[in-house]
Order: sequence, then structure tokens, then C-alpha cells
Amino acid sequence: MADLKKGARITGATRDKLATDLKKKYEKGASIRALAESTGRSYGFVHRVLSESGVTLRGRGGATRTKKK
Repeated sequence: MADLKKGARITGATRDKLATDLKKKYEKGASIRALAESTGRSYGFVHRVLSESGVTLRGRGGATRTKKK
């Protein structure tokens, strides 16, 4: 990834490139948390960038609860 300073505002072409990279990795199966860790950005930032780029976000994982019989 590009040299993104923590907390630096990312706009324009840099943000578009980052959004494209994140979108590709997310669609290949990477989690938002993993992407946030690899870029040094927050979960919320990565979530927002993915949403802005039109990605259909996956649902949460884990077991679902069922009603007791």
C-alpha cells in the first residue's frame, strides 16, 4: 500500500486508488479488520471507504441462535 500516515486525510486520486485496492482484497475474502490492520487505518474508515466504493458488505459470521424447543 501507499505510505499512509496515521490520521492523515486521504482524498482525491489517493483515496480512489486505496478504495480500489481495498475493494479487490475484500472481495477476495479479507475482513474489514484485516484490511484496517494492514493499512494502519481504523475499522470505521475502511468500512466507510468500502461502502462509498459500492461494495456489498458481508454479514457477520458466527453461529446463529435458534429458539429452544
